[in-house]
Amino acid sequence: MEAYKKLLKNNKEWAEAQVKEDPEYFQRLVNLQKPETLWIGCSDSRVPADRITGTHPGEIFVHRNIANLVIPTDLNLLSVLQFAVEILKVRHIIVCGHHNCGGVGAAMAHHSYGLMDQWIWNIKNVYRMHRAEIDALPTYEERHHLLTQLNVKEQVMNLAKTSIIQNAWKHDEIPHLHGWVYDLRDGIIDPVFEMPAGTMLDPIYEMENI
Repeated sequence: MEAYKKLLKNNKEWAEAQVKEDPEYFQRLVNLQKPETLWIGCSDSRVPADRITGTHPGEIFVHRNIANLVIPTDLNLLSVLQFAVEILKVRHIIVCGHHNCGGVGAAMAHHSYGLMDQWIWNIKNVYRMHRAEIDALPTYEERHHLLTQLNVKEQVMNLAKTSIIQNAWKHDEIPHLHGWVYDLRDGIIDPVFEMPAGTMLDPIYEMENI
């Protein structure tokens, strides 16, 4: 069976199983979307937000891209962020990286990947800012893992710099920002960085007229 046909078959079996277990399951979902969390994760197929957190449809609002980046010119991400913060009123935003991330590995290399080069420049910038700390580690795996952690931290800080977050912090005192790294080797999430709502930023990023 071709892969895409298998997906359709699995979907039908899953839907039937859900209705058998809970006849009102889909009726509730139609009118329910009140997630408390926005998840900004990597597009990697090994890191599905709901599976690794044991959550159900309607509980997490999800945005994914290569290497879980928060780029101030990414209108896709900013639109998701604005909707999550201003409409859904999420209380938490999680940026989740993961062990053995291909995007992070690409940023550590010196190869050209075509269009993707423009994207991973942002991770290379993180490497440049922390080069001494990263290069001091003895193995590639350790350097890769540290860059993954530092990249997550930088993306959380990028979130805090946006007018969307600063406005929400000023008026609603939410959301709280979290940086996590998921380890593919054991399935455990490691919290590596926290920014509670209202955390002070470098003054150059503060906006007073929001």
